[in-house]
This record gives sequence, structure tokens and C-alpha cells, in this order.
Amino acid sequence: MAQNKILVANRGEIAVRVIRACKELGIPVVAVYSTADATSLHAKLADEAVCIGPASSKSSYLNMQAVLSAAIATGCNAIHPGYGFLSENPKFIEMVEATGIKFIGASSNVVSQLGDKATAKMIAKQNNVPVVEGSDGIIQSVEEGLKVANRIGYPIMIKATAGGGGRGIAIAYNNQEFEKSFELTSLEAETSFGDKSVYIEKFVENPRHIEIQIMGDSKGNVVHLFERDCSMQRRNQKLIEEAPSAILDEDLRLKMGEAAVRLAKGVGYEGAGTIEFLVDKRKNFYFIEMNTRIQVEHPVTEMITGVDLVKEQIKVAYGKELSFKQSDLKIMGHAIECRINAENPLKNFMPTPGHIQRILFPGGFNVRFDSHIYPDYDVPPFYDSMLGKLIVFAPTRKEAIRKMRIALEQLVIEGITTNIEYQYAIMHAPDFIKGTYDTGFVAKFNGLIQGEYNEELVG
Repeated sequence: MAQNKILVANRGEIAVRVIRACKELGIPVVAVYSTADATSLHAKLADEAVCIGPASSKSSYLNMQAVLSAAIATGCNAIHPGYGFLSENPKFIEMVEATGIKFIGASSNVVSQLGDKATAKMIAKQNNVPVVEGSDGIIQSVEEGLKVANRIGYPIMIKATAGGGGRGIAIAYNNQEFEKSFELTSLEAETSFGDKSVYIEKFVENPRHIEIQIMGDSKGNVVHLFERDCSMQRRNQKLIEEAPSAILDEDLRLKMGEAAVRLAKGVGYEGAGTIEFLVDKRKNFYFIEMNTRIQVEHPVTEMITGVDLVKEQIKVAYGKELSFKQSDLKIMGHAIECRINAENPLKNFMPTPGHIQRILFPGGFNVRFDSHIYPDYDVPPFYDSMLGKLIVFAPTRKEAIRKMRIALEQLVIEGITTNIEYQYAIMHAPDFIKGTYDTGFVAKFNGLIQGEYNEELVG
């Protein structure tokens, strides 16, 4: 594979993660960076680095022509998009395909189908995957939306068709709230994603958010690598992920895994992808969307399966067959990931960019910190607030919680406000310890960081 060369079209910890995978495979790698990221770690670690524009994402990491020009100019034959930015943009993928450069991910056609949530829902139905009841497609007006909302019954969710990252979502409990939220959600969708289209689905109250990791190759093989529980969220954005889920038994795990594979095979999926489901209190599961890229939380799956998902992604993109079959995969132990963010949880998770003075990363057996920060690094205010991901692995969930507590105690980031203490508090919350939390947990969480911690594990 020495003749290959990959451009990483991203920044931060995921760019560092991909660069390391490329180096392990012996593939030269090119980084792109904005002027705000000139001193970023990913730009330092790559074999080559190209500045593609000013600090604004729109002018740099979202600048399709600049990214593609950097790949062509440096002789790359593949582009790894990471997550976010252009990773699920079918127009960009089409441009990459037209140049003969390999996009490390699904094809533009597949991304276009699955990226449109209304179309993805129809594909799920066609492949016998349960979906949340809702509109058959895009809602064109308030009047049409009210008819659908009253047909399926409140509460309902108004969701941006091109949405993601917790944006472009509103919940309505009656007609008045619907009328108020419809135009606002359309406006937010147009501002955030350049597409004001929205659709409606039934709101499943306080569900568990369970996602299935899949991987497909160009030979038609598709496997699932079990589930991740992503129910610990704030403002529809994930805070903590774990694998396996505390609520799935083997029967439900098998059903959800098979449903995910059916959907992926139904569109000829190639590469890494994640199929997201809601699970209600009666253990019914419903498809909500598919992310056609590597996920932020992919390390917990790597820890419980022993599979390097990013390296597998790259190998598959270069035409290799999957290096494992479904029967080869087994769940080993338990993994937990805490997203460490530059934010103030006591001020509605307000971002807190600034100058990092000192850092101490935790260590020890099966403790991993995926990050791009270092001492004297300036956290820019222009991008996502995530500083890194703290991941631990242990034989049991109880041991993994204990290990995460210790790792959080030993993680020091001085100079800016972070959510480390908040994450530490969650590791002591009875609902988390017992595994009985749901997506409504954070909204009800009343600040254990200000009180006494329960040092005993429950159950």
C-alpha cells in the first residue's frame, strides 16, 4: 500500500486519529488546516500540511474547492473526511469521485439517499426495519404539518431533513407549540445546513439511544460490530457512550444487529457507518437515522471487539475485503467514553475556549485519551468545543465505571473551564451506575458536583 497517499479533510482529535492509522499502515498522509489551526497537532503530525483558508469553517474546512485542490496538488489518491464538516456532503463526494480520487466512505449516491432522513426512513421500511411513525416525506406548510401531527398524536418532533449534531430539532406537545416551532425549525435548518426542509415523527419520550456499528466492503460483505449506548446527552448531543448497552439482552442485540445489516445491504453500503435507533421502555426499537461516516464514539466499539475501525475503513476503501466475518466478532468486556469539552456545564454548557496552561493525561492498563491538545495550546472559538475523548475498558461494567472515575480524577487540563468534574459526578449518579438512565437524564441532573459523591457502586 506504499504507493497510496491520503488527505485528511478534518481537524482536531479525529484528524490525529486518522493520521496515526495511516502511519501504522505505512501510507503517507497530508493534513489541511485553517489559519486558526496553524499550530494544531494534526498539522504537525502529518507528512505534509496545507493551509486551506481563514478561521471560518465555511472558508476552510467546508471549502470544497480548497480541500480538493489540496488533495490534487499533493498527489493524494484518497480523502478521509473524518466526521462533521464535509463527511456526509454528497456534492463534495461527487466532486471527489469525478477527479478519480477515492472518498473513504460511502458513495455519493448512498450518502445522498441516507443523508436525507425522510428518504432514509423509506429505505428502512423497505428493508423491514422498524421506524418511528411520522410524515411520509417533507412537510411543506404549517397546515400540512398540523394534519400529520394530529394523525399520529402529540408529542411530535419537527426535524431538519439535512440535520445533525442535535441541531434543527424541536418538540411540540400541542397545535400551538407546533405552529410556533415549525417556522423557527425551518429557519434554523436553512441557517445551519442550507436546506430548510423538515419532516415530522412521533416523539418517543425518554427512550434509550442505541446505535449499531456496521462495516461493509466492495465485495458485498456487511457485518455489525454490536451496539453503543449513547443515551447520556445534553441538548441532543452525546456526552457519554458505552458498549455494550446495559439494557440489551442477546435476543434484542441480535434483532437490532440483523436489522442494521439488512438496511446497509439494501443500499450496497461500503465503509464504516452507524445506524441509530431509539428503544422505548417496552424494548421496542425504531430506526431514526444512519450516519454514513466514522462516529465520534467509535473507540468504545474498538475496545470491546479488538477491531481498529479506522484502519479497516482505509483498507476497505482501497478494495480490500473485510478482514473478519460476523462469526469472528465477540463482545469482550465493557468500554466507556467520556467526551471532554471546553465548556461550563453550570452555564448551560457554554463553550469556554482559551489558553491551556498545563495538562496531565491519565494512564494505566486499558485507559486511552484521544486528543489533539497539548500544553500552551490555544483552543480556538471557531469550532466544536471537544478537547478529547477519555476511554476506558474493563472486564465488567462495574470495573469500567471505577476505572473511569480514577481516570477522570487524574485528567488535568488547566487554564480553561472543562466538563471533567461534571463527567466525574455522572460516574457517581445512581441512575448511571445502575444503567437505568435515559436520554432525559441530563435535563434532570441537578448538579451532583456540588454535593457529596456516592462512593459505593450500586447493584
